[in-house]
Amino acid sequence: MRICVILEGCYPYVTGGVSSWMHQYIQAMSQHEFVLWVIGADSKDRGKFKYTLPENVVEVKELFLNDALTMSFRKKRYKFNDYELEQLKQFIECGTPDWDTLFHIYHDNSVSPIAFLMSEDFLDILTKICLEDYPYTAFSDFFHTVRSMMLPVLYILQSEVPKADIYHAVATGYAGVLARLGNYVNHVPYMITEHGIYTREREEEIIRSNWVLPAFKKFWVRFFYMLSGCAYEKASLITSLFGRARELQIEMGCKPRLCRYIVNGIHYDRFCNIPYKQPDGWTDIGAVLRIAPIKDVKTLLYAFADLKSRVPNVRLHVCGPEDDKEYAQECYNLVEMLKLKDVFFPGTVNVLEKMREFDFTILTSISEGMPLSVLESFAAGRPCVTTDVGCCKELLNGMSPDDDLGRAGLCAPPIHREALSEAMEYLCVHPEERYKMGLVGKERVRRYYLHADMIKNYLKAYEEVFARWQASDSV
Repeated sequence: MRICVILEGCYPYVTGGVSSWMHQYIQAMSQHEFVLWVIGADSKDRGKFKYTLPENVVEVKELFLNDALTMSFRKKRYKFNDYELEQLKQFIECGTPDWDTLFHIYHDNSVSPIAFLMSEDFLDILTKICLEDYPYTAFSDFFHTVRSMMLPVLYILQSEVPKADIYHAVATGYAGVLARLGNYVNHVPYMITEHGIYTREREEEIIRSNWVLPAFKKFWVRFFYMLSGCAYEKASLITSLFGRARELQIEMGCKPRLCRYIVNGIHYDRFCNIPYKQPDGWTDIGAVLRIAPIKDVKTLLYAFADLKSRVPNVRLHVCGPEDDKEYAQECYNLVEMLKLKDVFFPGTVNVLEKMREFDFTILTSISEGMPLSVLESFAAGRPCVTTDVGCCKELLNGMSPDDDLGRAGLCAPPIHREALSEAMEYLCVHPEERYKMGLVGKERVRRYYLHADMIKNYLKAYEEVFARWQASDSV
């Protein structure tokens, strides 16, 4: 089987999280061929892979959104009919366009996105929307906002589509649109897997952002809902990582019968024999993450400062790449401003080796799915402090109905420095309880979160997709 996995902003350009998951996923399915159709932000990253690709990766197609800005103006005669103009209006106002019509215009007929965005048709549509919905907003601001939204989408619609037996988008957003484009062009099925709910994550980012004008925040949110709607609409199967995520997908319009959740799994045997740290008078806390706003490292640093005032012999190791260099520098500056001692930023580390130094771990994200770092911490017998996002609380306390093992760590509300500080303090001053929680986490992973089981479940998902596709084809 030839599987085209479609990824945005992760593998193979960055390490950890979804990238680590994807790399191990491909390695575990060595009997199948994989095509990587990968979306990045900036073409300067072309070919700069952080992974040595497995041998069963037979093709890589790179697509960079900033290349949309370098498209040349191609004046090609094309007369939009009334239906096409209505679908373009739906697209521009972030409604519910007929995506097959957009594919026909921009992929089949190669109509120039630049030509359209400079046309009277576009200006007429935009003017009507602005007068109706944004009468007190500068038209130039609205024009540039809409253009920055629509240009990358129209650009990717003109992409050359790789051949595959199935398209598997590991997110909605731009990746989901490409999966549906693959379905349209090559008449094969596609499925969606969401580790976090893409639209909700973008919504949180936009609400907190400074780069989006306040008047257009709701409009940007609608834009990402539109892209997710495109992906969901014709997918043969939609998977998530836990029950609540599945419920959110259904609330956003997915058909319940198409939704499954498949839990993450890790290589338990790699972690279960990592020795515990020998007592040395210090408590060492590990945070294995990408240094990025969504991981909320700043709240972690504030919480650690509170903890340090009460528990002097404690150290914090923030391990992981600078996913956002500007944010990383703000974190380093915050350490200096707070005059924090015993905080270390070792960068990307070998987690198997570094875990030996930790007594427990912490994750302070404002959004998560089912974080591998928590499962790896558990498998090594280290309890975890997490924020109550994604299914972190369920991982700590047990998600399966027959899981009565107990708690494997402590949970706090996101962006709550006091609660996080108190949770860390509890694990620092109760070493026996910490050890017991670590044993619970280790057993929980052994029973419920093995990588081999996860791979079996995804192979079954592919079988289900093909069965559905063949059934629909025969009708």
